[in-house]
Amino acid sequence: MISAQALLFDMDGTLVDSGPAIQQCWDQWVDEYDIDRTRFDQVIGHGIPARQIAAQLLPADTVAAATDRLEQLEIDRAPDLRVLPGTRELLASLPDDAWAVVTSCTRPLAEARIKAVGIDPPLLITADDVTTGKPAPEPYLTAARRLGADPAHTIAFEDAPAGLASARAAGTRTVAVTTTTAADQLHGHADTVVTDLSHVECAPALEPPVEIHIHTT
Repeated sequence: MISAQALLFDMDGTLVDSGPAIQQCWDQWVDEYDIDRTRFDQVIGHGIPARQIAAQLLPADTVAAATDRLEQLEIDRAPDLRVLPGTRELLASLPDDAWAVVTSCTRPLAEARIKAVGIDPPLLITADDVTTGKPAPEPYLTAARRLGADPAHTIAFEDAPAGLASARAAGTRTVAVTTTTAADQLHGHADTVVTDLSHVECAPALEPPVEIHIHTT
């Protein structure tokens, strides 16, 4: 058992199966803005805020509009999303003040996605709540602070190296899921690697701290 004051969850690829929809949106966006595919492949990174990616690909005066366009494409596809295995069961077992979603999405997009899949986090930290997104530590530090938790006594759940780097820089313990990234690319970036959240159980608790058990494979 591991004791934690709070659990901090990435959204896309950790709680929500949004990978195919995201890929379709990026493909359409790249075509619309006539972006060189080779350059795009060099810049794109799962878990990094879209505005940070767009800023490396487009003139500064077009980034805001281009990011808005990508966001709308992704919002339009939100109704097709589903949660990943173990998500509902784990979240339902947690006290309301002991967990948060920490995502690189903007708030409108994050809210569209969690509404579409029926997730209702007590705290939602988005790209709009921080100055510098993942892989910088600010998103996870912000979540821990707002929950009143010491980052060193929290656990972050992530599916991508950029998100894991953010969490580890914030001082949290880390659990990686292999829903979007192969296990061999996650070992060394996370304290523990599991297939998905169905391998994580929380002992019943009405308030923090929570006790979780991780079934490693």
